[in-house]
Amino acid sequence: MSNTSTIAGRQFRSYFNGAAAYIVISIVMLALGILFWKTFFLYGKSTTREMFRWLSLILVFAAPAISMGLLAEEKRTGTIELLITMPVKDSEVILGKYIGVMGLYVVLLLLTLPYPFSVSSLGHLDWGTVISGYVGLFLWGGAMLAIGLMASSFTDNQLVAFFIGLAINFSLWLIGPMLQLLPAEFASIFQWLSFDFHFERMQRGVIAVRDVIYFLSIVAIGLSVAFRSLESRRWS
Repeated sequence: MSNTSTIAGRQFRSYFNGAAAYIVISIVMLALGILFWKTFFLYGKSTTREMFRWLSLILVFAAPAISMGLLAEEKRTGTIELLITMPVKDSEVILGKYIGVMGLYVVLLLLTLPYPFSVSSLGHLDWGTVISGYVGLFLWGGAMLAIGLMASSFTDNQLVAFFIGLAINFSLWLIGPMLQLLPAEFASIFQWLSFDFHFERMQRGVIAVRDVIYFLSIVAIGLSVAFRSLESRRWS
């Protein structure tokens, strides 16, 4: 566990040693502010559902951006070779990298807290739906970042990792809007693969076990594939 925490701390600090974290966070906050407040007063009620909806869409692009270099950059610079020859398990490397990037993501979520407080000052706000919405965002982001880590394990090029992660995340998000175009028998099958389908209930204040299991399963698959990819490099 000490190796995992060391790698996680190193990864988390690395974001703030350069400009990457500040750029991504600034873009996310600016885009969220414009999109949310532009339509907020059209609904005539105090709700953060639109904030969660817009932020979940922004994450489709932001998650690959902050996770693309997790392993790809290590491979490009050759530091991955040094890392895997040290007395550190591959699982500790993967878990440490994941915890590190999740730390940055938690910082991003904390920076959005002024939004619900601002909304509550304008009228009655159901904080139960706010809490469940943030739980959903945490799980959604965790799943996308696991996919981003998996994509980063495939290549030593950050841009390639970004587009692989973006393609997978966008596909899983796009299923939701496309469900209405599918026949009912197909929609009932594909909806279980949709990020949006499992997140939608949490926006309404309902945290269902099956939705939590879905997101955790995506995390488990992403980390497992990344582990196998890193393990194969050790023996290549």
